[in-house]
Amino acid sequence: QVRLEESGGGLVQAGGSLRLSCAASRHIFETYDSTWYWQAPGKERRFVAAINHAATYAYYDKTVEGRFTISKNSANTELYLQMDRLQPDDTGVYMCNWGNDWGKGTLVAVST
Repeated sequence: QVRLEESGGGLVQAGGSLRLSCAASRHIFETYDSTWYWQAPGKERRFVAAINHAATYAYYDKTVEGRFTISKNSANTELYLQMDRLQPDDTGVYMCNWGNDWGKGTLVAVST
C-alpha cells in the first residue's frame, strides 16, 4: 500500500490562489493516472483533475477548467494542484488518489 499525504490547504479570499501538494511514499506517479478529488461539506466526493502517467495529458472538471492546473514532479513522487481564481464554491477537502490509495485530504476554505 502507498502512503499519500496532502498539504497546502488553508483559508484564502475569493480570487486568491493556493498550491496543493500530494507526497507519495514512493515514486508511483509514473504508473497509472493520478487524480485530485474534492468533497464539499455535506456532499459527495467529486472529481477535480487528473494527469496521465507520462504527464502528456491532463483533464479537468468543467467547473475548474482554466483555473486549476494539475502537474507532478519529475521524480514522480509528488502531485500538485495549482488553484487560481478560487471561489467560495471551491471550499472543501481536497484528496489525491492513485489506484486504490487515497490521502486523508487537505482543507481549502475560500471566503467572500
